[in-house]
Amino acid sequence: MLETSARLLHLLSLLQLRREWTGAALAERMSVTERTVRRDIGKLRSLGYPISASPGIAGGYQLGAGAQLPPLLLDDEEALAVALGLTAVASGPVSGIGEASVRALVKLEQVLPGRLRPKFSALRQSVSVLAGPSAAASAVNPEFLTAFSTAISERRTAAFRYQALEAAEGRRIVEPYKLVSTGRRWYLVAWCTERQDWRTFRVDRCQSVPVLRERFTPRPLPARDLAAYVQSAITRSPYQYDVVIRIAAPLASVAEQVPAEVAVLEADGPGHTVLRSGWDSLDQPLVRMAGMGVEFEILAPEEMRERARTAAGRLARAAGALSVTQAAPSSSSAGSASGSRPAPAVHRKQALPPTH
Repeated sequence: MLETSARLLHLLSLLQLRREWTGAALAERMSVTERTVRRDIGKLRSLGYPISASPGIAGGYQLGAGAQLPPLLLDDEEALAVALGLTAVASGPVSGIGEASVRALVKLEQVLPGRLRPKFSALRQSVSVLAGPSAAASAVNPEFLTAFSTAISERRTAAFRYQALEAAEGRRIVEPYKLVSTGRRWYLVAWCTERQDWRTFRVDRCQSVPVLRERFTPRPLPARDLAAYVQSAITRSPYQYDVVIRIAAPLASVAEQVPAEVAVLEADGPGHTVLRSGWDSLDQPLVRMAGMGVEFEILAPEEMRERARTAAGRLARAAGALSVTQAAPSSSSAGSASGSRPAPAVHRKQALPPTH
């Protein structure tokens, strides 16, 4: 019985691996006769697996979609990938499937072999998701996420090569604490042993699979909510200007246009939202806000308000703002000169006041 069950699982694994198999090819791979393959195909059908068969020399067996979902066979990497996806969905903003994702996670954990349980637990406990609009994501090697999550779970330092923005590639040794997903990118919160300070690393900039090293003693965290800490780190702290804008639109509406990794949003009553974001240029946030098509008020910094006044003057000149009608020459002076009617009024462009 055990041999038959193992053979059925092997057959099912082969059917999931390739779209179509001939009976002879399956028999060769399993070291059995074609008659045994036909008998095992019948047993899998009785268990609910929709396996179709086409006759002839070019025919074969194909695993198709059925009315019910039969059990699936996953290898180690596939199981961890499913766990990672379910973890992200369960903690994400998608409505209606969070509870189902949690149930699926529980079922998956129950049947995982012992060698995968530590990695599975690490994935569940070391990942957070920031809510925000969907966008094109940066590709990340899943091995990096698995290695970092294992290091977080086991409290081990991790060594890897990293390509920082506008800097040469270098080696980093960190004490990792949390993985955070913004929907577009993955970030790692870690204590950098070289800088002796907390750092946020973009996982897609890692150039090598992290190597786990010695265990470390946990440090006091830089914030209670590490997901919020990452959001602040990537939206405000690295930049020259801390921009604060009050937008005349509800939070839900603004959140659809502003990604979580761009700004921190706070509701300011039912119809307004306060946006906080970091920038190295004050022109860029002005352009983005103007493009949103809503009224807004610049709360800080003062330099941005001055920049907005300058931009308003430039736009007014570009639009050809007109002055009031100039007064025509008096009839007496005109008549004394030529005896003709007064000349019509002439409209000229207004000379705008100087900007600062």
